[in-house]
Amino acid sequence: MNAALDRMMDFDLSEEQRLVRKTVREFAESEILPHIEMYEREERYPTELVEKLPALGLMGPMIPEEYGGSFSDVLTYGVICEELARVDWVVASVVSVANSLCAGSILKFGTDEQKQRYLPGIAAGEIICSACLTEPRGGTDLGNMETTAKKVEGGYLLNGTKVFISHAEHAGLFFIVASIDRSKKHKGVTAFIADPREMKGMTIGKFPMRTLKRDNLAEVHFEDCFIPDEAVLGDAGRGFPILGNALDMGRFSVAARCVGQSQRAIDLAAPYAMEREAFGQPIGEFQLVQNKLADMVARTEQSRLLVYRLARMKDAGLERCSLESSLAKLKSSQAATQNALDGMAVFGGYSVTAEYEIGRLLMEAKALEFGEGTSDLHQKMVAEFALGIRSL
Repeated sequence: MNAALDRMMDFDLSEEQRLVRKTVREFAESEILPHIEMYEREERYPTELVEKLPALGLMGPMIPEEYGGSFSDVLTYGVICEELARVDWVVASVVSVANSLCAGSILKFGTDEQKQRYLPGIAAGEIICSACLTEPRGGTDLGNMETTAKKVEGGYLLNGTKVFISHAEHAGLFFIVASIDRSKKHKGVTAFIADPREMKGMTIGKFPMRTLKRDNLAEVHFEDCFIPDEAVLGDAGRGFPILGNALDMGRFSVAARCVGQSQRAIDLAAPYAMEREAFGQPIGEFQLVQNKLADMVARTEQSRLLVYRLARMKDAGLERCSLESSLAKLKSSQAATQNALDGMAVFGGYSVTAEYEIGRLLMEAKALEFGEGTSDLHQKMVAEFALGIRSL
């Protein structure tokens, strides 16, 4: 634990990073925000909004320029995720999945051929990415996955089902994990990347949801689905470290998105508190309301510091920051949920009407508490680091 406490970071943003924040915020508010409520009512995937991202380099912030990306640094990437999520979680998720899970894994573990085939298309917005990880009987226990990959001539046959899969219907690239030998647990896990349009034996079905319907969350089923040898990412049976690396960055980007949603709750609740009157004065002048807003601000700033600290560590070259990733993801997702609850309390009964955005933030934030590892999992991991059961 002392080693982690000794890592001191500078939280100040550079002028360039501040400019990125300003640019992305203005873009998000002018080009994305005005359409979200309509898309929400229509349960419509934001294809047209995603198509606007590449012009500003927002589809490839972690992809090097040689592959058509706008590579900067991890902190800038976090700011981009934060500002996009402040107005729409789906658009932010497109960027997050593409860069943290898929492009990042290809860059670190992929062959030259895999990089050339997929990275330029991701950066240009021509390839939407989807990560097929979670299964019906297990999300957290990925080392015990039931989806199998049987070796055959020229490739593998996949069999199994993945659920809660974002962007699946629109994806041109799947990042898939399956086991070549379930008896070996995590040592049998193998990572694959493939174009779903070339995968015979794979079907995408609707996954009924009470909320988050704009994302078209799907169930992906593999039945003797052939995938060629060149689709293996890294080495067969060596996919668990690839998955761990992807989740490390995935948790960072989810945490950054949660900060954006926490900020959005403040941005909605504070003005409303000064507009709505009760007993002859704005409700924002009542101490109970002020207490809620003060807590919302404190939670957001605390989460932002954890997220930016993690980004600085990544930028300093630390390959794995599992403790810091768990801390950032745990606290930021909890902050987003509680800020949505407190924001709804400020709005009162209007918070559950279609007229106001604040109520929608609650279900979105709660879902982010589950994504990339539940809060229970991250609490366990943080405790195990403190107890020495896990090592840094």
